[in-house]
Amino acid sequence: MPFELIRSETLMQGRAFKIRRDTLKTPDGRETKFEIIEHGGSVVIIPVDAEGNLLFVRQYRHAAGMDLLELPAGTRDGEEPFEECAAREIREETGMQAGKLQKVGEFYLAPGYSTEFMAVFIATGLTYNPLKADDDEFLEVEKIPLQDALDKAERGEVPDAKSLAALLLARPFLKL
Repeated sequence: MPFELIRSETLMQGRAFKIRRDTLKTPDGRETKFEIIEHGGSVVIIPVDAEGNLLFVRQYRHAAGMDLLELPAGTRDGEEPFEECAAREIREETGMQAGKLQKVGEFYLAPGYSTEFMAVFIATGLTYNPLKADDDEFLEVEKIPLQDALDKAERGEVPDAKSLAALLLARPFLKL
């Protein structure tokens, strides 16, 4: 017997996501509640320049209370295709346009409480062609050689789950 949805109520509607509370009947007949973040999906991009460096962004993350080193990423606009989102986000966050985007994987960011589904792209053939960054984004772009980026990840210097997952998924496609 699967879980059965009894009711769902919206608790909050935000700019990028909605929070709902679902009441479910468990397989053994009990009732339980889950708070779920509904998110329209997002992308994470691994930009690789002509010298083989990866472009990361360093930005303040209020929930973590510090600046974090991350791969560029962003949220889809409505039903925007994932590849179009990646093409836009890399320009907004790094100022670089991708000549080629290659999808290398996808994953749920935190399926215990969120519907956010992320697609991972490697971006190559980079040329300077910036778009205006979001008003709340203050980013510093950092070029890091591939092996150094992997070493930083293994040492815990990239404490961002989406960046770690993207590096793992992209590793077979990247030249060491």
